[in-house]
Amino acid sequence: GDSYIAIDCDGSISTYPVGIVLGARVVGAKVIEGVYADRLQTAVNIYKKGKITKILVSGDHGQVNYDEVNAGKDYLLQAGVPAGDIFLDHAGFDTYDSIYRAKKLFGINRGLVITQDFHLPRALYFSHKLGVEALGCSADLHDYQNIKAMKSREILARVKAWLSINLGSTPKYMGDTYNISGDGQQTWDQLNY
Repeated sequence: GDSYIAIDCDGSISTYPVGIVLGARVVGAKVIEGVYADRLQTAVNIYKKGKITKILVSGDHGQVNYDEVNAGKDYLLQAGVPAGDIFLDHAGFDTYDSIYRAKKLFGINRGLVITQDFHLPRALYFSHKLGVEALGCSADLHDYQNIKAMKSREILARVKAWLSINLGSTPKYMGDTYNISGDGQQTWDQLNY
């Protein structure tokens, strides 16, 4: 069904309540050029076209000195996204946890999943299986030097994905619930897990 469609979300799609940006590697507290920057920039482009009203940045903030989500928030703020429209999920340690927590903690039933083409099938598989009506937005704004390695890793990740769904895995951390139509700043400072 529609759950598996990867599209250019700048185009003529209907408006969705939220865009889910899946985290990727940062250095220090900075978004580095490449995969993650392109995901965030794609979210900004879609947001500014009025196709989403909120952005959920889901990533790894499991250690004090490693923080994908605040780096993502800073990128979005610098790009002009209003603070109240940016939600952070500090315990989106992998794609499964990100989608599971988006559904269970943020109440997301419908949204755009924003990541690269190689990653979208797995992210949308989770969305479909976990009851999130999602379209995938391609964030491939550049060619990536290490794309072969990313695609190879994805093969193993898909096996893990199948196991996660079929064994009914739950994320290591759950936590407070939030209304995605509210003010995203309530999710900023605390580690919500």
